Amino acid sequence: MRRSFTALVLGLGLCLVACHKKPDPKLLYVSAEASGEVVVIDPQFGSVLARIPVGKRPRGLKVSRDGRTLYVALSGSPRRAPNIDDATLPPPDRTADGIGVVDLVERRLVRTLPSGQDPECFDLSLDGKTLFVSNEETATLSVLDLESGQIKRKIPVGEEPEGVTVRPDGKVVYVTSEQGSNVTAIDTSSFERVADIAAGMRPRAIAFSKDGSVGFVSNELGGTLTAFDARANKPLGTVTIEANSPSGERPMGLALSPDGAQLFVSTGRGGAVAVIDVAKRQFARLIRNVGARPWGLAIASDGKRAFTANGPSDDVSIVDLASGKVEKKVAIGGSPWGAVTGAY
Repeated sequence: MRRSFTALVLGLGLCLVACHKKPDPKLLYVSAEASGEVVVIDPQFGSVLARIPVGKRPRGLKVSRDGRTLYVALSGSPRRAPNIDDATLPPPDRTADGIGVVDLVERRLVRTLPSGQDPECFDLSLDGKTLFVSNEETATLSVLDLESGQIKRKIPVGEEPEGVTVRPDGKVVYVTSEQGSNVTAIDTSSFERVADIAAGMRPRAIAFSKDGSVGFVSNELGGTLTAFDARANKPLGTVTIEANSPSGERPMGLALSPDGAQLFVSTGRGGAVAVIDVAKRQFARLIRNVGARPWGLAIASDGKRAFTANGPSDDVSIVDLASGKVEKKVAIGGSPWGAVTGAY
């Protein structure tokens, strides 16, 4: 009897430890689009800790507010390079579309939720109960209820939607349209379209100032950012990024510094990270030669380092922001696409 009681107490103790275990918020998670994995990296040592199989074409990533769950966009649409005839591509696998749910404590995929066709990017509602997902091929935004695991609404948006970001107050979600060169603003309660904001050519991502008053949109083909008043939903002006490469800078991913003073921009084929002064809405400097076509971008919670996912070279760069130097490149393979730290 005593042995059974001791075993029960020990079992309860282990359960309590497991239930309260939380992943290190300093860890970095990178989606490897070609290999169908999420790669876990320890930035302190620049080492790969784990590879989590998740499904086809993982791209957009988001960590839950409690830091225990990672959501990842999965797509059954074939990868296509520029200037490739779609007729030469294999047929899509629509059963592969979804939002993968990864347990970051156990480091495994626990389920896949519906998403709509060809999900690429998404964001989490302020209460953590809803995902807003862009469906590039159908020009819609899916509203996914995380508790029921069901899509409760599909909202028409601009052609080839990509970037999705909820305003810091949680009241409006914004979606870029690559083809339409605009941003659609949608009320998160009524799901009504409240505004369309003109942007530059091929807008990609959206980020907000820390107080949520100003939004920034990266315009890939324009080499610019569009700044807009996030209350009135009106453009405020254009921030031009000084070109460093022959092909010019191609603004892609956006990440705000923890103190909200700087906005970092990955520049794709430009191979750099641009730094924007948020208060002045001005280009400040360019961190050159960070990697091959950096796209996914994340900033450490202490604001000292940036992490870029470099697809063509199959690696992730760890960049010291004070010196503007690459500390290390971590080879992970699989065509890295998105990057996010464990801190929400």
